[in-house]
Amino acid sequence: MLYRKFGRTNELVSVLGFGCMRLPVINGIGTEIDDEKAIAMVRLAIDEGVNYVDTAYPYHGDGSHKGGASEPFVARALKDGYRERVKLATKLPSWLIKSREDMDKYLNEQLQRLETDTIDFYLVHALNAGTWRTLSRLGIGEFLDQAIQDGRIRYAGFSFHDELPLFKEIVDAYQWSFCQIQYNYLDESFQAGKEGLEYAASKGLGITIMEPLRGGKLAKDIPGAVQKVFDQSVVKRTPAEWALRWVWNHPEVHVTLSGMNIMEQVEENLRTADAAYAGSLADEELDVIMDAEHAFRRTKVNCTGCNYCMPCPVGVNIPRNFIYYNEYYFLDSDNQRKSLQEAYTANMMLEEWASVCVECGTCEEQCPQSINIPEEMRNVAELFN
Repeated sequence: MLYRKFGRTNELVSVLGFGCMRLPVINGIGTEIDDEKAIAMVRLAIDEGVNYVDTAYPYHGDGSHKGGASEPFVARALKDGYRERVKLATKLPSWLIKSREDMDKYLNEQLQRLETDTIDFYLVHALNAGTWRTLSRLGIGEFLDQAIQDGRIRYAGFSFHDELPLFKEIVDAYQWSFCQIQYNYLDESFQAGKEGLEYAASKGLGITIMEPLRGGKLAKDIPGAVQKVFDQSVVKRTPAEWALRWVWNHPEVHVTLSGMNIMEQVEENLRTADAAYAGSLADEELDVIMDAEHAFRRTKVNCTGCNYCMPCPVGVNIPRNFIYYNEYYFLDSDNQRKSLQEAYTANMMLEEWASVCVECGTCEEQCPQSINIPEEMRNVAELFN
């Protein structure tokens, strides 16, 4: 395993981090993590050198204001001496904070859920313009200072889902130790993007990357036009390897999170990480990625499948609708598109259809990609229903 110095913290972190948002579950129920499979995956990663484990208050939740199943799972996975071998990261649920007291309430609850006295890397979760204004007014900086002083957290950071000017404002507003941004070869100009990456690095922040595979979109079920680019390359790699190596090629990146949900993904990512040196890709390899990026640009909706928009109050399966919608525009023939339309109606329950959407807007408020979901659901419904 390769390690990089995590910004001004001087901590050494593994280039591959284990993200605990998409763990294997039982019978497709997101709140019921399959402990046997998931603990084996996490511990294998740690045994092979991964020392950064990332979770958050809502991960593997049911959409309510109660904490999800991920944090208690991580506590179980890190028993038997594994806690002492890793840097543990979790996040303050920024959207639930209504008072200064709420900050302490949730942090203390998370310490109990994680069965630990100290959280190594504590992030203010999913900052955007609204949550940042609220938290600033309520004294987020004073809270983080106090939590560091009393030992409940070691380092303070934030994760981000908004536009570049706000990102720079937040970076400059507090003495952060690190930040977490979405970055992959399709998202160089999205949210913080490449300019934000370089700006944070220039300020000495440790940088954690989320969605390097865009919720798996860059790793599996690759459109034919994209796969053709990889097949024609002299260098042979899986789509996931190409995407991860591109992120790790950036010297500003310190740890890249992968939300692995089967053992084979853990094993593949561990192998890929062994060669994850900054600046190691040749110009010809970067050209392959650029060609793949151009082929991918037919994607209609930039959904990563994070499921923050779920559950829908009326039952619409929002991420699955977007999978069908994007796939439609990758198909080249009328026969293929007709078959996909038939598959949509055959494989989706009626209450999951886009046409059921009542445009309440609940999902849009939760979407970290700022997708106008009600509008897009109308587009999906027009196409398939």
